[in-house]
Amino acid sequence: MATKALFNSVVNWFIGRRIDQIERFIAHPYETQKGVLFSQLFLAEDTEYGLKYGFKSISSISDFQNRIPIVSYEDFEPYIEKARQGVPDIIWPGQIKRFAKSSGTTNAKSKFIPITEESLEDCHYKAGKDLIALYVNNHPESELFQHKNLRLGGSSEMYQDFNTKFGDLSAILIENLPYWVEVINTPSRKVSLMGEWESKLKAITAEVKSQDVGSLTGVPSWMMVLLLRLLKETNVDNIGQLWPNLEVFFHGGISFIPYKDQYKQLMGKDINYYEIYNASEGFFGIQDRSGADDMLLMLDYGIFYEFIPMEHFGESHPKTITLEDVEVGKNYAMVLTTNGGLWRYLIGDTVKFTSTNPYRIKVSGRTKHYINTFGEELMIDNVEVALKKACDYTNAEIIDYTGAPIYMNGNESGAHEWVIEFSRKPSEIEAFARIFDDTLKKVNSDYEAKRYNNITLKEPVIHLARPHLFYDWMNSRGKLGGQNKVPRLSNNREYIDPLLEMNKY
Repeated sequence: MATKALFNSVVNWFIGRRIDQIERFIAHPYETQKGVLFSQLFLAEDTEYGLKYGFKSISSISDFQNRIPIVSYEDFEPYIEKARQGVPDIIWPGQIKRFAKSSGTTNAKSKFIPITEESLEDCHYKAGKDLIALYVNNHPESELFQHKNLRLGGSSEMYQDFNTKFGDLSAILIENLPYWVEVINTPSRKVSLMGEWESKLKAITAEVKSQDVGSLTGVPSWMMVLLLRLLKETNVDNIGQLWPNLEVFFHGGISFIPYKDQYKQLMGKDINYYEIYNASEGFFGIQDRSGADDMLLMLDYGIFYEFIPMEHFGESHPKTITLEDVEVGKNYAMVLTTNGGLWRYLIGDTVKFTSTNPYRIKVSGRTKHYINTFGEELMIDNVEVALKKACDYTNAEIIDYTGAPIYMNGNESGAHEWVIEFSRKPSEIEAFARIFDDTLKKVNSDYEAKRYNNITLKEPVIHLARPHLFYDWMNSRGKLGGQNKVPRLSNNREYIDPLLEMNKY
């Protein structure tokens, strides 16, 4: 009893201390961000990149923006490859020993994102602690520390190449966690680090079904695959019966909107849902209010943020803005400077600010995952709202989906084509399509204009996917597992055509 009281007092002290620090950066966002930038510049001024661009003589944010170019991964890759070969002081002081192999959907070629000691400790691990601090601060009655956390990462094997290691971010995080954190996590490190998805799923199921789980952490789509497997193997009606102490699901990676109602049914009880926004490049946002649909932008993780208004994205020299100039409701492409050695790096995500006091965001899509073939500027957040409305109206539930353009042919108008896999099909597919289309018109004026009288865009074409279509397709691409995501939107037909072909069988 005394040990438990001591533990609780230490936890409460840590949480209170960290909440005070978070409130400080909320109160002083610009000073915090400026401090982050100039500490990074100071640390890296004698690196190859720092010497090339004269980090030492940069004296203002505008000077930094004028002197250092915005880069994509392809632009920055030569520096990363040097660092991967073990050469020190290229983009960050010393040798970078670990690289996260990205499993993104936009490019078949693998990306290797540098993970420095600073980014590991002061960004990723710090965010994990903050997630708990913010949650417990909102739920002081929580019994989170008395039960296990079920984590579900990606393909988690580590590989040696040159003089450095690489693997999924989850592998790097799990491999370097302290022992005391491992004690509260399930499955075991050995199972978590398994690579082949089907074998791993079987091993996780065997290990966790008898555990006392109080929280879940993972990507909603893959976590659902695991939970459905558990229901089948344990013969219980819902997850609440299996784990009566389950109180929260910490989720990220993809939008939770299509899965929210399904999780409510799956749980059989009310639990909390907290969203996180993280990537190999860093940890950016944490839901800081219970029941909210946005996230607090974390400003003291060694990441300096810049934003490109999407109307200027794609210009040869787009002007970036800092937090001082962002506006609520506009779409921005994010540009990052990080303690992982990335300098003005275009991550490929788009965000919308829901608030500027404090700075809270929603992920609105990807710079490469949208449909703008006809000037409709259709983003993922538009689609998620419309699908939710159509599902509510027709009592449907969605597992996965993707969309792409049907190109104009002569005098024939174009259209959008969708492949949707339902766990519960719509009562009327025609009504589903109509509500979906009408809602897109309401939330996106550009789409509405292109749909006017079917002149540019005809009504959407929707295909019902056969069972397990998306699972089979991801398997055929070698992309099963927690960190892999189904591409939701594409401005071409590279994803939808193979799916339609597989849907025939």
